[in-house]
Amino acid sequence: MFSKLISVQLLFTLFLFTFPCATASELTTTANKMPIITSHTYQHHSTIFQGKRRYMVSLPENYYASDRHYPSLFVIDGDFQFQHTSALVTNLARMGKIPPMIVIGVANQGQNDYLYTTTWPIDKKAKDSSDYGGAKQFSHYLNSELLPIIDHDFRTNSQKALAGYSLGALFTSFEMMQKNTAFNAFLAMSPSAWFDDYALPKKLSNYINTSKNPLPDFFISVANEEEMGVDKTVAALKQTIKNSQKKALKNWHWQFKHYPNESHFSTAMPALYDGLTFLSPNFYFDPQDMMKLKDYQQVLAQFKLKKNNWAGFQFEWVQTYKFAQYIFWSKQTDKVDELLTEIKKEFPASLMQVSIQLAKGFVIKKQPKKALALLNKVKAHGKNNALWHHQMSLALKALNKNSQAEQHQQKTMALAKQQHLSSWLIWELSD
Repeated sequence: MFSKLISVQLLFTLFLFTFPCATASELTTTANKMPIITSHTYQHHSTIFQGKRRYMVSLPENYYASDRHYPSLFVIDGDFQFQHTSALVTNLARMGKIPPMIVIGVANQGQNDYLYTTTWPIDKKAKDSSDYGGAKQFSHYLNSELLPIIDHDFRTNSQKALAGYSLGALFTSFEMMQKNTAFNAFLAMSPSAWFDDYALPKKLSNYINTSKNPLPDFFISVANEEEMGVDKTVAALKQTIKNSQKKALKNWHWQFKHYPNESHFSTAMPALYDGLTFLSPNFYFDPQDMMKLKDYQQVLAQFKLKKNNWAGFQFEWVQTYKFAQYIFWSKQTDKVDELLTEIKKEFPASLMQVSIQLAKGFVIKKQPKKALALLNKVKAHGKNNALWHHQMSLALKALNKNSQAEQHQQKTMALAKQQHLSSWLIWELSD
């Protein structure tokens, strides 16, 4: 044992003398260090709470590249839930699974504030009754103070979802039942349905049975956790729907998911993923599936159906890329003019993006004149679009108009910087 120790010490000594130690400047790259900024925290004074409140905001990729208005997702307990929620929304939107959203993390002022603001009042005879009961006040704050700030400062549209986990999910369920709530979709992940002696099942059942307004989209989930009360809640909802004669209730868009291999602490991310895709079912459409249909008209008919989703539908970059890919695979490039007419009619906000991707295909197929013709048709909107200038550059370069091509490429990179485009897109545009 002693000889082995001597050998180890000798080897370590030889290593130190054989390989020179790195200096502090060699070990650090401070001079080249740059932050990756994806969100910001804000603070404001709340009249309702008589104090400061905080919130976090993450904007969609390419937010500054247009004047588009976006759906928004508010997540309760922002300090704990915001970062992974905003990262997941960004990734799913980038991969074409959901539409891009503005994500807002609603921060609480510590554990006591979290417990108070997410619960309704309980029996005053209870020993700790004063610890609960601020849900109405919190709802008032969200609808009267925070939402107007977000709507004023950012380009939101009318689609507003609320998400919460645990007690945050209890409040999410509570907010859904409020008559004048501004939210129209709710994601309740492992809600603390045990609260107030399992009062949530009865409250929700009564709400869906008596509501005179269209019921909002609702996602509820539970992990492998005992006595959470979610099973009782779901059973009560199903029974109410079964017993009801209301057609609207039987067509209600809601979903329950059970995660038997997850705990209360590990279920937030998989449940959030499923909740987000629940709001935009079948948002992604693969070109191999498009190929199974007769022609581009049937494909566009499938895209039209997606307009009925909670956030509606328009072609995002993945959809435009895959749709253009399909058009070339299926040899329907002779129908480009008529299909763009249909796009303009049904998806006017998507016309430029689809035109750019089709032009890209024509450049690859060594038909730059066709690409240039498509791009010039959307020139009025393309002047402030980096992708449009990039494709103009590639088409002109293919036609040996190098000076004009260089001018467009310079404009491409200037717009990319000005509009804070994502780094992955900037690198693609720099080719």
